[in-house]
Amino acid sequence: METFVNGLNDVLWSTPVIYICLAVGLLFSILTRFLQVRHVKEMVTLMFKGKSSKAGVSSFQALAIALSGRVGTGNIAGTATAIAFGGPGAVFWMWTIAFIGASSAFIESTLAQIYKVKQDGEYRGGPAYYIEKGIGWKWFAVTFAIAAILAMSLLMPGIQSNSIAVGLENAFNLDTTITGIILVALIGVIIFGGIKRIANVAQFVVPFMAIGYILVSLIIVLANIGELPAVLGLIFRSAFALDSAFGGIVGAAIAWGVKRGIYSNEAGQGTGPHAAAAAEVSHPAKQGLVQAFSVYIDTLFVCSATAFMILFTGMYNTEAPDGTVIVSNLEGVEAGPGYTQAAIESVLPGFGAGFVAVSLFFFAFTTIMAYYYIAETNVAYLTRVTNSKWAMFVLKVVLLGATFYGATNEAALAWALGDVGLGLMVWLNLIAILILAKPALVALKDYENQKKQGIDPVFDPKALGIKNADYWEVDYKKDKDQAS
Repeated sequence: METFVNGLNDVLWSTPVIYICLAVGLLFSILTRFLQVRHVKEMVTLMFKGKSSKAGVSSFQALAIALSGRVGTGNIAGTATAIAFGGPGAVFWMWTIAFIGASSAFIESTLAQIYKVKQDGEYRGGPAYYIEKGIGWKWFAVTFAIAAILAMSLLMPGIQSNSIAVGLENAFNLDTTITGIILVALIGVIIFGGIKRIANVAQFVVPFMAIGYILVSLIIVLANIGELPAVLGLIFRSAFALDSAFGGIVGAAIAWGVKRGIYSNEAGQGTGPHAAAAAEVSHPAKQGLVQAFSVYIDTLFVCSATAFMILFTGMYNTEAPDGTVIVSNLEGVEAGPGYTQAAIESVLPGFGAGFVAVSLFFFAFTTIMAYYYIAETNVAYLTRVTNSKWAMFVLKVVLLGATFYGATNEAALAWALGDVGLGLMVWLNLIAILILAKPALVALKDYENQKKQGIDPVFDPKALGIKNADYWEVDYKKDKDQAS
């Protein structure tokens, strides 16, 4: 079983696939005329505009839900692993994929808004919805929904809960069974409260955890500020094979940087659009721009915080693809959170293990919340013509069971199975957004034209020739009439 799953992952996450993700992001960057540069100010402004409604959440709440999924163990463990096997140059390629991937995040999130529906009094949307309504391939949409449900509810939660349990056990000697029970209780209270409770928790916890983590990283960097020119020089030289030590692994630097960058920021993976569709906005491009900025927050801020702590203190090892040891500064420490712990301990003795364990708790905990919402949205898609209450209850039980199991058991096979589910989502979503890019590009141009006229943009799909945007044609006007 494990051999089969690993073989499937070798195909789904092969090097060509990684470069396809990079190429898609570059294509969308060109087609949008690098909106990730032109509209940075607009992204930040829109983040704090808009209010929630009975049917939807605010732009900031939707951003927080998306960041819940994006900011996870990959920001700590993934960044360290990239440096371990790709060298410091991998950090540059993580930044590159974040910059390019922001355009992919815009396209998929704008599509989620264009083709969202009002279902059971709440906004629903995501790849399954825009595949069916935008392309007309229901079988393709159903395939995505099934892959998303399996990955997000059954396979991936255990990975996150295992990271939490191991971290707390190492730092505080807390039994993994107790951790599992606590996690199930806390997550149960949140997910049984629906999207509103998930959004309310996310909007407070996500900024708190991200800012706290970045502040600690600043302390570590300031304590070693004299290393700034050397570290930045090392990152750029290593990225372009100009460093004598790391020049021979530039291919690994690109591969690991791009791979871990995509895994962390999720641009183009089809996960972020679910939260984007829940936002209450007057134009799809608004939330598309907000979600594009979430990629920057994840990689340029949080992943960079991890990278700088490790590189500024020199607390890392690097190994070439052939097994040759290039850097060996830590003895007996595996690639992962241990690098970050050692970096913090070097400046704040006795603080590193506990801080990283708590950070992993918040990062992974909120990721499980986001997983549930993604899975719930796809269950809602599959059961939209029937009573979905029983299906939602089963989903909650399965996710809580997977969370507890992951906390108390080894997660090696779960990682592999989770990567299969996520890999299927990536493939299906990339195909969909490439086919469906035009409506998102038309929406962007419409948004920019209305802004030039000095008016708050409002979306009219009929005027733009966009079909099957049913919510905007019917329900949006009804909602506005009722609100007035």
